Amino acid sequence: MSAKRSSVALLFVFMTLAAAAVAQDEKNELGGTLGRTFISDQGIQNANYFDPIVHTGKGLTFTAEYGRRLWVAPIYSISAEAVAMVNYDVDVNAGEYGHSVVPTDYREFFVTPAARFNLFPTTAVSPWVSIGAGFGHISQGDELVYGGKNPGQSTNSAVIEAGLGLDVRVWKRLSIRAGVRDFWSGVPDFPLAPTGKTRQHNYYVFGGAFWRF
Repeated sequence: MSAKRSSVALLFVFMTLAAAAVAQDEKNELGGTLGRTFISDQGIQNANYFDPIVHTGKGLTFTAEYGRRLWVAPIYSISAEAVAMVNYDVDVNAGEYGHSVVPTDYREFFVTPAARFNLFPTTAVSPWVSIGAGFGHISQGDELVYGGKNPGQSTNSAVIEAGLGLDVRVWKRLSIRAGVRDFWSGVPDFPLAPTGKTRQHNYYVFGGAFWRF
């Protein structure tokens, strides 16, 4: 092996060991994000009244996130993460007076363990992708939009999470994070407004911060 190749090999080994040493002190991260969740409108089956579409508002949403790095190299890292998402007030509208079919609102709570893959994890700017699965709970308001008691029930379902984003270190161990996560969950129970759907996408667009320790 030439001296040049030996130098390159030694440099790569050194960079790998240095990155691993740094990672020993920064294996964990804890943070949170804030954003909006976008849910597609859905048509109501066999409806014979005005506005037979379930319209869903863009609820203010937040997450708490914990991650732990399992492997770090100069080019990429692999982390285990847990994301707890709360979409507390999803406004809903459909139907008309005399045809009250959906509740005024509902709430979503998702918990999804996941694996996250970062590129260039030891630099100031690091793009990432995430994939995971967990648990979801959806509860509803007691009243229908145009009056009357809501017959719908709370629902639980499996949730698949997929996301992509960007981490930017801003000060010492403090970083900001921006991105989008899709929580593919079960649907709310709307017995008066059947859509024929059993799953829905919840696109969460966010920004936030986390601390490594």
